[in-house]
Parts: sequence; structure tokens; C-alpha cells
Amino acid sequence: MPFLTSTGSKTPNALAFEDLQGPLSYADLSEKVDEAARKLRALGAGPGKAIALPGVVSREGLVGLHGIWKAGASAAPLNERWTESEKAIGLEALSPFLILEGPDLLSRLSEVPPSTGSLPPPDGRKEAVRLLTSGTSGRPGVVGLSYANLWASAEGSAARLDLHPTDRWLASLSPAHVGGIALITRTALTGACLVGRGPFSVSEFIRLLETDSITHASLVPTMLRQTLAAWGGRPAPESLRCLLIGGAPASDNLVDSATALGFPIALTYGLTEAASQVATAPPALVRKKPGTVGLPLPGLEVRVAENQELLVRGSMVALGRTDVDGWLRTGDLAREDGDGHLWIMGRLSDRIISGGVNVDPTEVERVLESHSEVTAAVVVGIPDPEWGERVVAAVTGTMGGSVPTAELDHLSRSNLSSAKRPRAFRVLDSIPRNTNGKVNREAVRALFQ
Repeated sequence: MPFLTSTGSKTPNALAFEDLQGPLSYADLSEKVDEAARKLRALGAGPGKAIALPGVVSREGLVGLHGIWKAGASAAPLNERWTESEKAIGLEALSPFLILEGPDLLSRLSEVPPSTGSLPPPDGRKEAVRLLTSGTSGRPGVVGLSYANLWASAEGSAARLDLHPTDRWLASLSPAHVGGIALITRTALTGACLVGRGPFSVSEFIRLLETDSITHASLVPTMLRQTLAAWGGRPAPESLRCLLIGGAPASDNLVDSATALGFPIALTYGLTEAASQVATAPPALVRKKPGTVGLPLPGLEVRVAENQELLVRGSMVALGRTDVDGWLRTGDLAREDGDGHLWIMGRLSDRIISGGVNVDPTEVERVLESHSEVTAAVVVGIPDPEWGERVVAAVTGTMGGSVPTAELDHLSRSNLSSAKRPRAFRVLDSIPRNTNGKVNREAVRALFQ
């Protein structure tokens, strides 16, 4: 189940990777990966052993990652944004037996004599990648995904998005996050080209769009918002086939602004424990049913429980994360229409109970984000002696400007019942986030206490 095996033999001359150093074919990549895998084996790499490496998509990083997989070991990408103390905590949690790092990522392997033994395909049930998630106690959680999990996710994504070997994906997400891993496995499975330009840059992304250099990109909503602000209202390039938007809820205003210019927006919902995408709505469905993340990917089942929590079951779900019937409790709230299309309503743990009424922050946030001068909203509950909790909201304005809170109050009164209306507003320069880029709701809550 190595991701390069079938592609390297079927289309050896096709481009696997392209950066400012030039192109790298699948044949050349496969040769470098084979050498790296043999050297890693000589160092003791194998099933159950994690190898840490920088979480950036570079030429050497790609060879290292695929080399780890061909050696049958587990990759543990490190977040390049970590401070030294955060890195120490991350390494303690990941427990790698080997660390590849430095300006010349593979230099540690240069003097290692390669193993001469065979490189059998890894067992699909064994761990392929070890990733960190935000822990509830402030310490990171660890999720191990198997080779079979990653393969099933890549196949399901390729089927849902109608992917082809001629596609060119921007390497826009770090492999320290599951979305970045999915980018790498998806392109390798389909024989597409991964375009590397280092950490995401709006100006470089726009240059690639203007020169028809990419057909696909995977972005979080903030990346899309920044791109549209710099794009200047021009029509989207015809060469662009899909912008896959996930990682956080995308406001209706943001999606509408992009689609009005012709950007092909696909909305996706996923989580680390399910190897990235769980459900994805292709661009045509996004235009037809605003806000939906569509159907679950092939190979996955979903069920909405009585408390509205979304449950997931199938070949992409990490082992050890399910109940006895194989269901993963996502902790996310969802609703499903008669066609089986899903809408994500927020986190179960973020739900606010005010005067006995359940308030889902995402519903309130969408109302606030419909205001033309609001770029992002975060709604939380704070203790209230009479109602148990009361709703408050923090917002950011367009171009860092102020937002008329009186208008937000009027908007809330016109669209929300009394229990759901924010009782206080704070206008921020930016939304507090943790090292994984997720909204830090505790930090927002502290602003009102």
C-alpha cells in the first residue's frame, strides 16, 4: 500500500512535484524514496516506529515522508510554527525514535549504508502517520492513522472531487495537520502534481492563479478571505477547477463572494480521527445548497444522534477511536436533509444553555457574519446568575476596521430569538487561535469576564 508504487510504475515520466528548483518526475521521486527507505530501514525503521520530520512540503520533505512510508514506519510531522517549548511538548507526545531535521533534511542519512533486504508493502493496519490534536487539558492529543485509513481517504476524495492525473495541487497546508497529509496522499494516488512554494503566501498563490500554474488548492477560510481581499474583484481563472475549503466554518458571505467571481468552491467537513474529509460538497452542490458540506465520502457512514451529535463509521476512522459498534463520536453537531446532505452546526462542547434553551454558536455566528462589515465572529457563553449562561460575541471587521455594534444588535433581534441574541459585543483586531489554528474560545470568553 505504498502511495507511489502504482503511480510510479504506470506514469513514471509524469510530474510528481514542482518547486522553484524545477520539476521532479514520479520515476525520480520513486528512486529517491527507495534509497531513503532502505537507509531508514538500516537505522531500524519499521512498523510501529515513528520518525519526526519538519511539517513543510519541500522536495526533501516529500522524499522523507514517502521514504518513511515505504520503510513501513510512521511519520510524525512537526509544526514549523511551534516555539521551542511547544516543540518539546510535541516531541514528548509523539515519542519518535528518530528525528530528521535541519536545513538538509536527509543529511543524517547520507553516510548510512542502505539496507539490502526487500521492502515489502506495509501492513495496511499499521500506523502510517502520528498527528497531534488540541487536547482538552491543554496538552496535545495524539491520533495514529493507518495506511488503510489514508488510502481510503485518498480514494474517497478522488471519487468525490473527480480528480485526474492532470491536476496540479498547491501544497498549501502543512503535513503537521491531517489536511496537509491528505494533499500528499491524494496527489500520489491520482498521479497528480504537487506544487511546492513553501508556507502559504497570498501573493504567491495569486501569481500561480494568474499564470494558470495550479488547478486545485485546499484552503482554510482565512486563506480564502485574504486571497479575495487581494484579488481585486476579477473573474476567477478558467484553469482553476476547485478550491477545497475546510478546517473551520466558512461564512455564507465569504462563499458567496468567491462564487460570484466564479471561484469553484467545494465545502468540506473533516477531522483528524477520520483521516481528513468526512463529507464534501462539490462546487455545483455548494451553489445549489448554500452551507452544506454534502454527502459522506464513499466508504463512510454517518448518523445524527438524538442530541444532534454527528457519528461516523467506516474505513477512514482511526482504530481505537470508536465504540463497540464502530461509531466515532465526533463531538460536532449536525443536521441532515432528506437527500442525506449534511450541515455542521458547531461543537457539542461549545453549545450554550441560556434559560433552558440550547444555543448553537455557529447559528449565531452565521447571522453576525452576514453583516457586510464583519469578517469573523465567535460566540461563547459566560456565566449568568439568572439564566445560567448568556450569549456574547467577539467580531473582527473588514480591513481591521471598527464594526457598529448597534447594527449587530439590530441584526440579532431581527433574526434570532431572545435566548440566542448576544448580550455584549467586543470588536477585535484578530480572533484568538491556538497553535493548530483553531479558535481559542476560552481566550474569547476571558475577554468578557
